[in-house]
Amino acid sequence: MDTQETLETLSDEELKKIILKDRLPRHIGVIPDGNRRFARKYGLSLLEAYEKGVQKGEEFAQWCRDLGIKYLTFYALSLENLQRRSKEELQILFSLLRKYLIKIAKDERIHRDEVKVRVFGRLELLPDGVVKAARNLESVTNSYDRYHLILLIAYSGRDEIINAVKRVLQENSDANNINEETFRQFLYLSDVPDPDLIIRTSGEMRLSNFLLWYAAYSELYFINVFWPEITFRHLLFAIRNYQMRERRFGK
Repeated sequence: MDTQETLETLSDEELKKIILKDRLPRHIGVIPDGNRRFARKYGLSLLEAYEKGVQKGEEFAQWCRDLGIKYLTFYALSLENLQRRSKEELQILFSLLRKYLIKIAKDERIHRDEVKVRVFGRLELLPDGVVKAARNLESVTNSYDRYHLILLIAYSGRDEIINAVKRVLQENSDANNINEETFRQFLYLSDVPDPDLIIRTSGEMRLSNFLLWYAAYSELYFINVFWPEITFRHLLFAIRNYQMRERRFGK
């Protein structure tokens, strides 16, 4: 069994070679935390820090596809962020989101790798330009099924569950017919496997309302670097650490 000390001595290529292809996480969820603290650390503006964060997101998604990770979910903007951040910061985020969504709709790597991109959250609370870009991105990648990239924007795990309950009450008169399987059909990611591994950067160790229904048996991995600082090596460590764990699913 590998130990953390042993892994530390390996190069990226050596780490990559010991990743077990038959035990890859099928779905990785990411909480890309620490952009604002990264800005303070390096004396950058919020715009510069968030731009680096978006660029890192593109790199990270490509790393995952190169390794064979089929599903990747990013917590791009929480509903709490939307409600509590300043207007100035939100304008920066909205501008970058729109720019990024338009960019990846045209990214040849997305089409080459046949990545289906979907966006979930309270999109009605976002500017029209962001929503239009999100819907166009979904449209131009809708026929793909090789890889799946899910972006959560204006998202809250509790809000998703509450909205699902409301839909259940509207469409089902008999509560006895509701179980986990039927309830799941009212959630955003009803056709997506639960995340096997959830990665959070910046050293914070909490889920922050991320995929609460789906994360019941997810393995959690916390990295003590800010999001724009994450490297391919960090991802390899996370996956190898995941593979070294025994997943019992409550047994």
